[in-house]
Amino acid sequence: MNSGSASMVECFSSIQGEGVLVGLRQAFLRFSGCNLSCSFCDTPGMTRVPDECLFELTPGRRDFFGVPNPVACDRLFSLIQSWTVGWPGIHHSISVTGGEPLLYAAQLLEWLPRLRELLPIYLETNGTLSDALSPLIPHLDYIGMDIKLPSASGCPDLWQEHRAFLKVASQRSVFVKVVIDQSTEEWEIERSCALIAEVDRAIPLILQPMTLPDGSIAISPLRTLQFQELASGLNEVRVIPQTHKFMGQL
Repeated sequence: MNSGSASMVECFSSIQGEGVLVGLRQAFLRFSGCNLSCSFCDTPGMTRVPDECLFELTPGRRDFFGVPNPVACDRLFSLIQSWTVGWPGIHHSISVTGGEPLLYAAQLLEWLPRLRELLPIYLETNGTLSDALSPLIPHLDYIGMDIKLPSASGCPDLWQEHRAFLKVASQRSVFVKVVIDQSTEEWEIERSCALIAEVDRAIPLILQPMTLPDGSIAISPLRTLQFQELASGLNEVRVIPQTHKFMGQL
């Protein structure tokens, strides 16, 4: 695969349901593949590259059509450009998400400067690939990075990777998201807060209660408040569930 094309899952227009940009309309570019395997992943099948990427012809109308993978930057640029011309002002930014989009760092280095001519760029990432992030920093406007807690995610110890990533990401407007459930332990919240404070305690922390497949929340209201209290040493701590699921958005 050359730097001008990448394997993607879908490109669509919807409402951002997580993090500090919650409620804003975005153009979503979902890349395939991930370097982690989180137990709560809401985009299963990311290890398989689909034969086609689904493009939404009309923003928000779910009139999808298939484009063979890998997708060329020119094809994607033309689609987003048609949205900005035909429906000016409806999108706040472009969400580059996955999977883990930084697996395509070489492609993004070519793509992002062009896409940023249309809209600001928001990177959603698992926060582990700092070397891939570094050359992309000049082309990003917002970064939402996860800290994967071992209890909720089932992932191994990633603290060093997250620390290195946040130091690079702090050059841009960044926030940290932590998925919590009833199994989350207090030391995990305390360690996450210490990691953030080491870089900049003004970086917002989002505590995201896990949403189960049936739509229920996997943590009690009291436990959620207790975790928010533990994180009160940071300047900004918010509790935000996956609101797009409540709204029936993609």
